[in-house]
Amino acid sequence: MSEAKLRMRVPWRALSMVGSLLAIWIAFSITTDGTFLTPRNLTLLARQMSVTSILAIGMVLVIVAGQIDLSVGAFAGLLGAASAMIYVNLDWPLPAAFILPLLLGAALGFVQGALVARLRIPPFIVTLGGMLIFQGAMLGTTGGVSVSPARPYLFVGQAYVPHTLGWAGAGVLCLFLLYKGTRASGPARLPWLGLAALAVGFTALMNAYEGIPFPVLLVLVLAAVFTVLAKHTAFGRHLYAIGGNREAAFYSGININRHLIAVFTLMGVMAGIAGVVLTARVGSATSDAGRMMELDAIAAAVIGGTSLLGGQGTIGGALLGALVMASLDNGMSLMNTESFWQPIIKGIILVLAVGIDMATRKDRGH
Repeated sequence: MSEAKLRMRVPWRALSMVGSLLAIWIAFSITTDGTFLTPRNLTLLARQMSVTSILAIGMVLVIVAGQIDLSVGAFAGLLGAASAMIYVNLDWPLPAAFILPLLLGAALGFVQGALVARLRIPPFIVTLGGMLIFQGAMLGTTGGVSVSPARPYLFVGQAYVPHTLGWAGAGVLCLFLLYKGTRASGPARLPWLGLAALAVGFTALMNAYEGIPFPVLLVLVLAAVFTVLAKHTAFGRHLYAIGGNREAAFYSGININRHLIAVFTLMGVMAGIAGVVLTARVGSATSDAGRMMELDAIAAAVIGGTSLLGGQGTIGGALLGALVMASLDNGMSLMNTESFWQPIIKGIILVLAVGIDMATRKDRGH
């Protein structure tokens, strides 16, 4: 199949995801008598998806490289608990409570990456073992008792960006997107104009309630940084090459071991950020924090178009996938649906997403 045809497939897949999301929102709006689409609920929905989104952003690069990380949920819970205990029990300053868990996440991520890359232990086994270790360490660290940080700590999970500052940021972003649009030609301008309109609409919607939640702003910043890392750096392109064809990547001179260690280290940092945001959002660190979040992160990435076979995936798609997952949780909760339906429906959607990916790859001859 020609390269031009492959490029033409991408917008259609993204549009189909957006269409599916809109269908879900319309259905929940009808079944909840409009409650689902109120600014208040959509703002809470955006904040609710922030932790899964942070983990999914890192997970995209891991899966793109042909790897998997089952430890990120327990990892985030452990690092969030460590952050709260540094601030509450040790009475260290707030910057230390935020930075040290990220450094610890990087160190433990490096260890997991080294076990995968250097000792050739399958990532499934390494990260499954890591999940069990982190769960045990979290229980031992907290002693099964919740740790509740004071108000300054909760800012990163519960604060809102002032309306004026939100509009100022949206204005700067729109100017940048419009500038990029003017440099494009013909139909290539439309995505930039669409993103500018989306930025304005999103800001207006969030400001109709309390403003843009700080954790959502953090997600957007991380998504922008990781998109640049994935698409516009040699490191990102090499990850796609490794996941797409590891043997070809090796013979082209890519240091595979170094890249695998680096991507697990980055995932550790993202787990630290997610853990801090999770602890701040719920107001406490508990012994079961982060449980099953690794599956939500993987599901968000896969639903968003990341292939479990490696070599394919986008950060924007993962955010859409996380929004789909959070919308299902939020909508079914508003409908007072019995809790057992939520994992069943999410499981069905995950299987369908993987099935579509496999069918698409088969059509391409992969």
